[in-house]
Amino acid sequence: MKVVAFNGRPRKEGNTALLIRQVLKELEAEGIQTEMVHLKGPIQGCIACSKCFESKDGRCALDKDIVNDCIEKMTNADGVILGSPTYFADLTPELKALIDRAGFVAKANNDMFRRKVGAAVVAVRRAGAVHVFDSINHFFLIGQMIIPGSIYWNLGLGLAEGDVEKDQEGMQTAKVLGQNMAWLMKKING
Repeated sequence: MKVVAFNGRPRKEGNTALLIRQVLKELEAEGIQTEMVHLKGPIQGCIACSKCFESKDGRCALDKDIVNDCIEKMTNADGVILGSPTYFADLTPELKALIDRAGFVAKANNDMFRRKVGAAVVAVRRAGAVHVFDSINHFFLIGQMIIPGSIYWNLGLGLAEGDVEKDQEGMQTAKVLGQNMAWLMKKING
């Protein structure tokens, strides 16, 4: 089994990556292969061309960025983690572009992410993270994906790089998320 995680933070390292790594550590302890992909931009948003509905080849017609590689990784994985910091009570434009384009491609190809396990991971300084968490989960739910829970919403608090490690509840939430994600994937793929 494999999980691919997408770090939607424009800068490669930071609190979002730390939270994702906490989840991946638990998955790896259960023998699940993991990969983290950094969504470095620029990543273009969906242009509503509907070519994915015409071609039905599992790819977006826009091919000048990493989105098609990301879609392929999602297709080949059993689980998907989408992580984002909170920017003005919303997710990053890079992650939103991936969600929109991958979502349309998946719909155009018979909900190709259906029954994969999906988990949101959100870093936040103070407020707005629940909206980001919901936005990511909306992608999973409309794609007929299965979402594991944790002891709280999958949020970690921190401002400066590394601050999230001081958020004991946030780090514990990420740890339990990884454990629950591994358990769920084993039940599904059993």
